[in-house]
Amino acid sequence: MYRKLDLDARICRRSDATLSKALEGGQHLTRAELRTVLQRHGIATGEERMAYLVMHAELEGVVCSGPRRGKQFTYALLEERVPAIKAITRDEALRELAGRFFTSRGPATVQDLAKWSGLTVADARRGVESAKRRLEHEVIDGTTYWYADSKRRTVGTRAPAAHLLSIYDEYICSYREGSAIIGAGHAARRSGTGESGLYIAVVNGGVVGRWSRTFAKGRLAVRIHLYHRLRRAAHRAVKASAKKFGAFMQMPIELQVSEPDF
Repeated sequence: MYRKLDLDARICRRSDATLSKALEGGQHLTRAELRTVLQRHGIATGEERMAYLVMHAELEGVVCSGPRRGKQFTYALLEERVPAIKAITRDEALRELAGRFFTSRGPATVQDLAKWSGLTVADARRGVESAKRRLEHEVIDGTTYWYADSKRRTVGTRAPAAHLLSIYDEYICSYREGSAIIGAGHAARRSGTGESGLYIAVVNGGVVGRWSRTFAKGRLAVRIHLYHRLRRAAHRAVKASAKKFGAFMQMPIELQVSEPDF
């Protein structure tokens, strides 16, 4: 794509330097303002060139997101907006990444860490080995699950907790596969019918169904399809989560909950 847009290394370096100069001293500029700056310096920004020039500057660590200006997003110099940090070794980075992942997303597996981070499984194992002093683990059905000690909880008789999650929620995206939170039969049905990318309904950590929402005539229509029948308390929790969504959107809600006919 860079070649198609006639963006070679020389132009990208020139663009990075121009953007850096325009943003130095705590300046925060919108994309439209940066476009004007580049054009003023003879750098064409037509077609998709502007998007790729800004993306290149972000990837090179020149610019980053700045503060909002009303409803507009701005850019800032990375070196001015992000405080300097002490450089660490690769092994230290693997240990820190593993520790943070299992603290925030455990119980999870080494394969989950590799999938989420993009690391090789070998590097993920190195990170776990290095961080295991701050982690706990349990083996369930031959699979080792790692988690931070603070994740251990005593199961009580609290009211069910329900959540309506979006397609890309970390609760799903953080893991290689969802067998720990959704039954094998439901997982196969979701995959076979193209449902694997739909919004999910969760009760006490387990996937109990899918949901969708539609905006029409000043109202919010929420449809929840449950994979199995729920106890009354769990059913009430699911409805309450939908009402919270409506309150967040500041719209009256029209709710429909369906269950299997068995």
